[in-house]
Amino acid sequence: MSSVSIIGLGTMARTLAARALAGGNAVEVIGRDPAKTGEVAAALGATAGAVPTGDIVILAVPYAGAGPVVAQFGDALAGKIVIDIANPVTPDLKGLATPDGSSAAQEIAKAVPASTPVVKAFNTVFGHVLTPGRTLDVLLAGDDTRAKTSVSAFIKSLGLRPLDVGGLEMARWLEGTGLLMISLAGHGVGSFDFSLGIDLLG
Repeated sequence: MSSVSIIGLGTMARTLAARALAGGNAVEVIGRDPAKTGEVAAALGATAGAVPTGDIVILAVPYAGAGPVVAQFGDALAGKIVIDIANPVTPDLKGLATPDGSSAAQEIAKAVPASTPVVKAFNTVFGHVLTPGRTLDVLLAGDDTRAKTSVSAFIKSLGLRPLDVGGLEMARWLEGTGLLMISLAGHGVGSFDFSLGIDLLG
């Protein structure tokens, strides 16, 4: 099992923390407000932290907040695996807020220490559908094979199925898929109560 630091106190952070704990992982939660962080950690049965100590660090913050978080922790992220889960959508939900040809994950990879691999994952799964008992597909991308193996093992511990889509250059397409899912929720599906999965035929 993994030791995981989750930065953020929102719905996705709490849901991932709960599933990670249920899967036997050691979980640390980190937030800007120490008192609220302590309350969330106590409610979950996790540890409240101030600086990430886990082997895997999940950035469960909006894209706009990822850069400041990485700058804040700096060398404390060295040698760890960072998972970026953000969907960097524009306020009108019609595009991505990242530089042309790049992605949130690639921008984060430029900012973390050189020894810190970044993996894109979980952005194509809505937080509220991650309830226990549902085996959902989690698409992931990254350049470091060993990091992806570790993240895949972590995903499996959550009772989910990891599906590797390739190198980190694929992260922008995963983020585009996240935007597509948001648009589907507002149009063809009509709600956010769905998941994206892969069926093997034959």
